[in-house]
Amino acid sequence: MKTRINKAHSLFQSMTQDAAYDGKPAQVIELNNARGCRCVFMDIGASWLSCELLLPQGERREVLLGVSSMKDFQQQNAYLGVTVGRYANRINKGRFEIDGKQYQLTINNNDHCLHGGINGLDKRRWNIIEQKTHRVCFSINSPDGDQGFPGDVKISVTYELTESNQMVVSYQATCTQATPLNLTNHTYFNLLGAESGFDCLTHELRIESEHYLPVDEFVIPTGRAVSVNNSPFDFREFKILGQDLLKDKQQLLVKGYDHSFVLEKNRSKDKCVAELLAPDKKIHMKVFTDKPALQLYSGNWLAGTPNRSGGSYNNYAGLALETQFSPDSPNHPEWQEPCILQPGQIYAYTTIYQFDILQTVQD
Repeated sequence: MKTRINKAHSLFQSMTQDAAYDGKPAQVIELNNARGCRCVFMDIGASWLSCELLLPQGERREVLLGVSSMKDFQQQNAYLGVTVGRYANRINKGRFEIDGKQYQLTINNNDHCLHGGINGLDKRRWNIIEQKTHRVCFSINSPDGDQGFPGDVKISVTYELTESNQMVVSYQATCTQATPLNLTNHTYFNLLGAESGFDCLTHELRIESEHYLPVDEFVIPTGRAVSVNNSPFDFREFKILGQDLLKDKQQLLVKGYDHSFVLEKNRSKDKCVAELLAPDKKIHMKVFTDKPALQLYSGNWLAGTPNRSGGSYNNYAGLALETQFSPDSPNHPEWQEPCILQPGQIYAYTTIYQFDILQTVQD
């Protein structure tokens, strides 16, 4: 019997050999449960580095795209596994207005602000304020004027691994001045195995959504949400991700799916908003969230991103299901999303990724 390398544990060595952005090594944390699920996190970017699942025949499968060194982490620009903010996704021209005052953010994606700007929270060292076998909590303070955002903001993100193979991601924040806030995790999933060489396009996906937001060539929403009926964006029933890939103008603009799906308002917190099924039917992932939208990104621009084996990923190597407010929501009050946090309010949202290990074995 071959000895299997504990890749998750090796990250404790490989991710700390080189200094992070601030000149000091990262801190790496591992969470485990009795089902053999093993997840690794890092204080740089409050990042989710690894998720290994134990399958019935003894296979350990890594289902998150990732890197194995700080050098590669700093080189990649795909936001692998990081916590993004202050504002996840894009803000048009990096501009917004609150109470009649105009604000200008740093620009880092064409002429727009993406995932918080040039030096977003994904590049910062977060404080580890709690660490247990099943739980780790990170916190960070973002000062007034950070990347152009108003007000001081105190943020925490907690990862908790349950015995039912749920990864519960909880966000909390407070502010001193009204400010846009939209935190999410930018993990990429490949349920066949991140380093398997297979892309995510043969995965089956279901999204509980009647409408999506069309975008322009810079992935900025063009206005009102439109129905998914009779379009490649209809995932209300399980569908192979690649089935309708690049079959309409919307996808041709951005090389695939990179669109926000509007979730049902006033839904039960226990309602599943998305499901992903591995092509070999061994892993079934469910997504639960209290955020109003879900961004589907099919990994359209992953080519050249470093992987864990010394090579690089190809386009569509993994997909992201980012729970969030809609992109550019501060400039669209008609969408009625509570994306502006006010002093005295508590920003509190939770996303759950549930991994069900199926017994079906394919020939």
